[in-house]
Amino acid sequence: MITAKTAYVLHSDQGMTHPATEPMRQGTAASSPFAIELRGISKAFGPVQANKDISIRVRRGTIHGIVGENGAGKSTLMSILYGFYRADSGEIVINGNHTEIPDSLSAIRAGVGMVFQHFKLVENFTVLENVILGAEAGGLLRPSLAKARGLLKDLAREFELNVDPDALIENLSVGHQQRVEILKALYREADILILDEPTGVLTPSEADHLFRILRGLKEQGKTIVLITHKLREIMDVTDEVSVMRRGEMVATRVTSQTSPTELAELMVGRKVLLRVEKPPASPGDEILRVEGLRLVDAQGVERLRGLDFNIRAGEILGIAGVAGNGQSELLEVLAGLRPADGKAWVRGAPLPLSGAGSDAQSRRALRIAHVPEDRHRRGLVLNFHAWENTALGYHHDPAYNPTRWKMDNAAIIRDTESKMAAFDVRPPDPQLKASGFSGGNQQKIVLAREIEHGPDVLLVGQPTRGVDIGAIEFIHQRLIRLRDAGAAILLVSVELDEILALSDRVLVMFDGRIMGERMPDKTNAQELGLLMAGMA
Repeated sequence: MITAKTAYVLHSDQGMTHPATEPMRQGTAASSPFAIELRGISKAFGPVQANKDISIRVRRGTIHGIVGENGAGKSTLMSILYGFYRADSGEIVINGNHTEIPDSLSAIRAGVGMVFQHFKLVENFTVLENVILGAEAGGLLRPSLAKARGLLKDLAREFELNVDPDALIENLSVGHQQRVEILKALYREADILILDEPTGVLTPSEADHLFRILRGLKEQGKTIVLITHKLREIMDVTDEVSVMRRGEMVATRVTSQTSPTELAELMVGRKVLLRVEKPPASPGDEILRVEGLRLVDAQGVERLRGLDFNIRAGEILGIAGVAGNGQSELLEVLAGLRPADGKAWVRGAPLPLSGAGSDAQSRRALRIAHVPEDRHRRGLVLNFHAWENTALGYHHDPAYNPTRWKMDNAAIIRDTESKMAAFDVRPPDPQLKASGFSGGNQQKIVLAREIEHGPDVLLVGQPTRGVDIGAIEFIHQRLIRLRDAGAAILLVSVELDEILALSDRVLVMFDGRIMGERMPDKTNAQELGLLMAGMA
């Protein structure tokens, strides 16, 4: 609880900081058992009703999950609580007090902090500089940095939030960047912490560490709201869970009294298969072979250390491993994004790994498609319309460019409409910019672009990262369908369950090497975990 004291806050109207007296946060003792009460919240963006008359109560000192399909309105609802958006109607009650939250500064003053799915960090600033940004104590930075350094040391010890305060954000792993976002909120004395899809970009070990942090915060009396689509995480870490569907709140359950099956059905509005159903593979001729593949990066670090493997038509070869062990570089080399040494063949013909013919456009000409791991940086141009994104990399296709000098935009838009229908993209609007779609629907746009061109080889990285349960089921089905049509699929995923469910063979990578090959039905997560840790 924060008492009346001198605090340093950013006054946006003056663009500077100076001491201000922060009033006591009322109602934090016994006036209400709920940290958060949202009553009748509605929010529309033009014709799209993102939230419709939503009410939810979150008990103080608990971890409360919010689940729902992509586009269900979860992030919008929490963004209203954080002041990122203003509700069209409804009221917010914090610790028993009616609270106006017109902006994020008001939310921070009310004790609310938020860690967004895509972090709000300045990459060329240090950890310390990011933590104090917007909460500097006066015109001189040195006192603020000294204060923050001491508080970060205390927070790191108390909550396992260890991170080098002088490290540049751009040099930190995604997991450590997330810790910085949590530290920012705690530095501003947040009592309520909202995390939006926090494990979407984390490895399993990083996710486990995050949950230890969240349990520690809960033990200290903090209230956590966890937005996620991963039902295993909901069952493991939350006390209660609320389910949203198409902008409405449809149910709240005590976590110990529900099941993944019930939650999935509530999310989607129908029964959902929580396992991948697929017929046995019938591999055909060899499509892709790689021998002695090596890659040394610009810093002289050997990222790929002599890889040998092959993929046949009609099979999925899964690559398991902790992020950062060469899987990303492997995809980039085979997709024509990075030069490398070694030999490769497609359908028996040499595949250049460097020099002429090794670029991404040449790969597409050989019917090699690529679904990148990071859809924002590699898969989409967020400021382009959906129809423009579906043509990226395929703009020379005669169906799009019959005269070879002028694009047929109308044909691309018609084709995009067809792809959106086939992949259930919501909303099915080719004219909407890519940034306007939820993460799962952005992923469907990328998959539709690559799969619908009928590739012989599909290179796919993290196909269901940040995607809800209904979309995961759909994406898995499309990958199996492409396999059964005769494509060779190279699948990279940090989700071991996904690797074991989809793959016909599994290779495990550690430190740029292949540690071993396993058949999914003759191994388990424990054995693969040992290989992923470098234990042959």
